[in-house]
Amino acid sequence: MPADVRTRIAGIGISSPGPVDPWRGVVVQTPNMGPDFVNVPIAPELGSRLGLPAFLERDTNVAALGEMAFGAARDCLDFIYLTVSTGVGGAIVSEGRIFHGPDGTAGELGHTPVAMEGQCGCGGTGHLEAFMGGASLAKAARAATTAGASPFLSERAAHKGLDALEARDVAEGEDAGDAACREIMERGRRAFAIACVGFVDALNPSRIVVGGAISDAQGERLLGPARAEVSATAFRTPRSRVQIVHAELGADVGLAGAHPLVIARLGDPAWRPRSTRSRRGRATPPVSANG
Repeated sequence: MPADVRTRIAGIGISSPGPVDPWRGVVVQTPNMGPDFVNVPIAPELGSRLGLPAFLERDTNVAALGEMAFGAARDCLDFIYLTVSTGVGGAIVSEGRIFHGPDGTAGELGHTPVAMEGQCGCGGTGHLEAFMGGASLAKAARAATTAGASPFLSERAAHKGLDALEARDVAEGEDAGDAACREIMERGRRAFAIACVGFVDALNPSRIVVGGAISDAQGERLLGPARAEVSATAFRTPRSRVQIVHAELGADVGLAGAHPLVIARLGDPAWRPRSTRSRRGRATPPVSANG
C-alpha cells in the first residue's frame, strides 16, 4: 500500500461469515464455505501486511453496526439484525453494543432450532437456516426434483442441470403456481416467523431489522407473516414494542459497517492482544455515524 494512502487510513475493518473469534481476528469455522476454511487468522495476517490495525467481525455483526450508524436502526439501541441469504445470520445489539458472549459466537440466530427435523448446513437438526437459507432451499429443490414432485423444477433441471438449481428457482416456481415450490417457500417463511417469536420473547428487542438477498426478494411475503405470528403468539409486552422492518443499506451494508467497527475498536484496549480471560464478556462500545 502506498505510504500516502496508508497515512490517511486509521484501520481495517473485516467482515466474514462466522463463527469467528473477534479478539484474535480468526475465522473459526464457516459452514457455507467448506470444511477447509477453519481457524484462518485473517486479521493478524492482513494487519501485518498492510501495517495497520485490522479488526475482524462476523458479517452480520458488521451489518448491524452499519444499520445502527446509517440505516434502519440508526435511532435504536436494542435490536436484532437478521440476514436471509445463502444462510441465515444474526446479530444482537443491546444498549448500543454488539453482544458477543464469552467466546464471540453469540448471535448465530440462524442456527436456532425451530423444528425436530431438517438438516442444516452446519450438521445440526431443525435450525432456521435448514428451512430458509438459500443453500437449504436449493437442497430442497433438488430433492423435490429427484422425487418428481415439481414439474417446474424438473423443467429447470433439464435446462440447467440438477446441481445448478438454486433458491431463486424455487421462488420463481412458487410465482408460476408450482405446488411443491409453494410448499418449500411457505415452510421457510413459517420457520422464519416462528423463530422471530422466539427472538422477541427471549430478547425483547425494540426492532428486528431484516436484510439479505432472499429477504430483499421476498419483501413483505417474508416479513408480513412474521409480524402476524409475533402479534398472535409472542408475549404481550415485548410484542407491543417490537417492529419488524426491512434493512436499508442493501449490498453495501458490510462496507458501511466497517467504518463504525474500526471507530469503536481503535481506542478500546479490549481489542488489543490480551489473555482470553480478560477479553471474555466484553462488548463493542456504542458507535455513531460520527464516531
